[in-house]
Amino acid sequence: MRRLAGLAALALAVAAPVASEPPEWRPVDAATGQLREVEALEALAQAFPDSGSVRLRLLEPLIAAGEGARVLEVLHWLEERGYVFSPPAREQIPRLVGEKHADAAKALLLPDADPITASEVVARVPAQAGLVESVFASPDLSTVIATSVTRKALWVREDGNWRKVSFPGAKDLSGIAQDTKRNIRWVASSDIDESGGDGDLFNGVIGSSPLIAAPLHIAVPAGVTLSDIAVDEAGTVFASDPLGGGIYRAAIGESAFSPLVEPGTFRSPQGLAPSADGARLFVSDYRYGLAMSHLASGEVSRLASDVPAILDGIDGLWLHGAELIAVQNGTSPMRISALALSADGSRITGVRVLEQAHPKWTEPLGGSIADGALVYVGTGHWRDYVAGELVEGRETKPTEIRRLPLGSARGR
Repeated sequence: MRRLAGLAALALAVAAPVASEPPEWRPVDAATGQLREVEALEALAQAFPDSGSVRLRLLEPLIAAGEGARVLEVLHWLEERGYVFSPPAREQIPRLVGEKHADAAKALLLPDADPITASEVVARVPAQAGLVESVFASPDLSTVIATSVTRKALWVREDGNWRKVSFPGAKDLSGIAQDTKRNIRWVASSDIDESGGDGDLFNGVIGSSPLIAAPLHIAVPAGVTLSDIAVDEAGTVFASDPLGGGIYRAAIGESAFSPLVEPGTFRSPQGLAPSADGARLFVSDYRYGLAMSHLASGEVSRLASDVPAILDGIDGLWLHGAELIAVQNGTSPMRISALALSADGSRITGVRVLEQAHPKWTEPLGGSIADGALVYVGTGHWRDYVAGELVEGRETKPTEIRRLPLGSARGR
């Protein structure tokens, strides 16, 4: 799921790990997004030094204040990380920054990014599925399961054929995760498209398995809207609320979620990835970057980077070996990256751009990792819907599911 309107071809960036305590995470909420003064935004940029969206917010007040030299500093920060402005912005910024700094600004505005295309289409979800948010695939791709927000159902492909699977009383279905040890498939059920009118339907996470007769239900408090989910080795289910800003968890056998991270800590938490040792949960805040929730203490810290990187705009997030795989559809260019973790898992030490600016993408969305590859939604259709209804003049379309080999980190 994305709620906002890049790195260019960085093949690999690597830095030596830095031994230090993880920095604190500054709580953010809707009011944080309303900050407009230069001083407040510069303080925000210090708190979130890997957020491209905060730097972009700085440009307007700096230009308005005639701070051309400081505008160039922001543009250099973005250029160093491969951010690509739209063609109209590339024309306007040099004019707005003033004659004295126009040429320097123009030199910092990158041209359109070169596409990196490394995936292949492995399935097409029928148009009848409507708005597809995420996908789960078995390692051999014999089973592909897509979640539909607008149809409140799963679309399952087995033996090459698609069929619809509904859960009585379900809301919009979005995030999906597999508990492989217990053979339980979990899917989020909430009013994620904000269409309303389904208050009596089940709000939470639904589990199904061939080993149980009836679906399992884990409920969330009223007013919570779940999207992405993840399951750790112990069977604990984690879920993020991108609208309310909280993170929730439920241990195996529990029927209700409890707060792990209270709303107001994150602005729009989305992708979740439990650490291999079970001690932390990596969280992507769509506007501000990557965080870690320390499960024993409940503390939240920021996942810092030792290399130049943009760490906001991340929708899907998964742990694969010593790397976090991130689908970034909220930056420019859109991309899928592998973020190398330090030995203690507290910092980013390298970035591999696996795919970017794919000409067949509309927007990449959620998926799952199977057999060393990310299977993900390549043609998300959120822009075609408003409050669960097709925008006038648009039509339902099939959704392409792509497979991207992840390879392994180089130079580590």
